[in-house]
Amino acid sequence: MRFTRRTMLQLTAFSPALRPLFGQAAPLPRSTVSVVEGGDRRKNIAAALEAIDDQVGPALRAKKYVVIKPNFVSTTNQLAATHVGAIHGILDYLEPRFKGPVMVAEASAGDTMQAFEEFRYRQIANEHHSQRVELVDLNREARYVTVPLIDYDLHAKPARLGARLMDPDAFVICAAILKTHNTVVATLSVKNMTLGAPLHSAPGVTPQWNDKRVTHNGLRQTHYNIFLTAQAMKPFWGATVIDGYEGMEGNGPSSGTPVASRLAIASRDYIAADRVGLEVMGINPKWPGYLNFCGDFGIGQFDLGQIDIRGARLEAVRRKYRLHPDIERELEWMGPMEELPRVVG
Repeated sequence: MRFTRRTMLQLTAFSPALRPLFGQAAPLPRSTVSVVEGGDRRKNIAAALEAIDDQVGPALRAKKYVVIKPNFVSTTNQLAATHVGAIHGILDYLEPRFKGPVMVAEASAGDTMQAFEEFRYRQIANEHHSQRVELVDLNREARYVTVPLIDYDLHAKPARLGARLMDPDAFVICAAILKTHNTVVATLSVKNMTLGAPLHSAPGVTPQWNDKRVTHNGLRQTHYNIFLTAQAMKPFWGATVIDGYEGMEGNGPSSGTPVASRLAIASRDYIAADRVGLEVMGINPKWPGYLNFCGDFGIGQFDLGQIDIRGARLEAVRRKYRLHPDIERELEWMGPMEELPRVVG
């Protein structure tokens, strides 16, 4: 089934009417999101966290160590990966507030250690030596928590997620990027965490396996698996920062083109941060199904009217991002189920 733009708009208008039929979580409290605009990526990131320090600080002080989770969907294209300047900004915020060790941990779809080298992450420890920063490839560490997801045929299938991202002793900070996506419309905090968490075999290890393919295995299935993974990971989420200094539009998440948004978004509520991210990208909030599921079932606040913005006005920083060329196919998740869903992405 191919959708025309008219059909897409009709589904967008109709979908809220379906929610009362299936039930909805109890109303969530208001959430706070900071939006900082400026000409320095590192300063933007630090300032965005400082703007919500009253919420981050108390939770941070209760933890033994910090885990920063970057986005390395590509190990060679800087535009597709979390810039080291964003990590420096997070560490600048942490330095006067947290005396425990800090771990920068990722389970890249490729070789995480190659990404650390390519994107100059090895320089971090030298500049922030007092913070005891360690770079960790979660695939090589091979410690995991198993969660149940669904495969392409809608059969239950386990996926192994990096255990560091689900450690109650860790304050987990997501270091995301504003990017369009080839399957789920947009990738921000929730997508970075949930599709970055599944592990695969380390280089040279046999037999080879890849649990990222359990999550990312079809259009409708991917939205639902992100939602299921977010449910499992949410209790361990500390805060998120979305780097929009240079976002990606078009053929995201790996091969799009830059957008100079020059901002940073931060919140303790990953869903609320992503809702604001959609707003500044000019994306219809009803289109990313996984975020709607997360909002509907209480994982976070998705109602913009229930989000308090600190900092820049959204109207002042909004830029219309060009979406992926496959956007009409991506939105077929909103339509009727076909016997064998088409693979997108």
